[in-house]
Amino acid sequence: MKRLFQIVSLFLAMSFLGGMAQAEIKIGIISDLSGATSDVGRPYADGVKDCIKYINEKGGINGQKIDMMQIDYAYNVQQALSAYNRMKSWGMVALQGWGTADTEALVRQVARDRIPNFSASYSAHLTDPEVAPYNFFIAADYSTQLRGALDYLYSTWDKDRAPRFALVYPNHPYGLAPIPAGKEYALELGFEIVGEENVGLGDMDATTQLLRLNRQKPDFVWVGGTISSTAVILKDAQRLNMDSVFITNIWGSDEQLLSLAGSAVNGHIGLQTSVIYGADVPGMEIIKELTNGRHQMTHYVRGFASMYVMAEAIRIAMDKGELNGPGIRDAARTLRDFDPMGLTPPISFYPDDHRPNMSVKLYRLSQEGMELISTETLERRADWLGK
Repeated sequence: MKRLFQIVSLFLAMSFLGGMAQAEIKIGIISDLSGATSDVGRPYADGVKDCIKYINEKGGINGQKIDMMQIDYAYNVQQALSAYNRMKSWGMVALQGWGTADTEALVRQVARDRIPNFSASYSAHLTDPEVAPYNFFIAADYSTQLRGALDYLYSTWDKDRAPRFALVYPNHPYGLAPIPAGKEYALELGFEIVGEENVGLGDMDATTQLLRLNRQKPDFVWVGGTISSTAVILKDAQRLNMDSVFITNIWGSDEQLLSLAGSAVNGHIGLQTSVIYGADVPGMEIIKELTNGRHQMTHYVRGFASMYVMAEAIRIAMDKGELNGPGIRDAARTLRDFDPMGLTPPISFYPDDHRPNMSVKLYRLSQEGMELISTETLERRADWLGK
């Protein structure tokens, strides 16, 4: 009898532990903590993790805690694929991804495995469910961001000639993503495109490229790199006395740039799709509490919002008894004007359109900070889906 009691007790204990394991929602996180984009990758990853902490401290999602596995892939695609396979074998139901090259490399695999990937790559083609049925993100895509900036620049142009527009970006999937759409829309609005140059993410000098551009006297120059290369471009432009307004993209504008570029940052425009630290929105109070009031970069805010939106999709899926990849995907597609506590514009996904919204925020940059000058919201044009 004692032996039977021990066997039954062991069985119940194993069952209980098994139930505990099932009660955790496994989320994978692919991060660049040490590679070419780690200057923006680290704060973004911190935002994702702090949102998980916040959710778990509130009791989890429908009473189930989130268990996360984070892997630093150092911005190396092969390491990203290896990390993904490791997390898939661990049992993740959804992925918080990162860069463009690795996100694109995983498009077919996440679709085949039916694992939603909420990435920080905002390439427009990832919004087309025909191409990327399991891909989501919470910012307006790169093409929409650039179109929004062009709308603002053209609507505020007051000279009796076409504004001259040039582009500087890395020859990299991330840098190339919005270029065709941006050039097409610039011509549609009435800009004159006067130059195009490549500056790599790790380049320490952009003098040669900027000298060529400066001969064309552009009024506006799109910068499509990250913080480090953007700082190089702005400082070299200042040294060359370029009389152009630079528009820095979402990964090239943050509080780091204000210090790295120094006075060269003054007067230029940075694009964002979220509020900046200190904004008067409900989510910011939570972030301040989580971080003990320490200033966080705007990338942190988007990382937090990405996990918050994913958690809402998971909650809906759980309510339907579908805590799995297809269930989370389908739940995300039911979101309509979902408010991530004011941290980003409202989010809506559709079965045939994964564009989260069509809004971009423009900030005037200076050494003193980032001043919001406009929020541009474009129409959800069908011919722009995936482009």
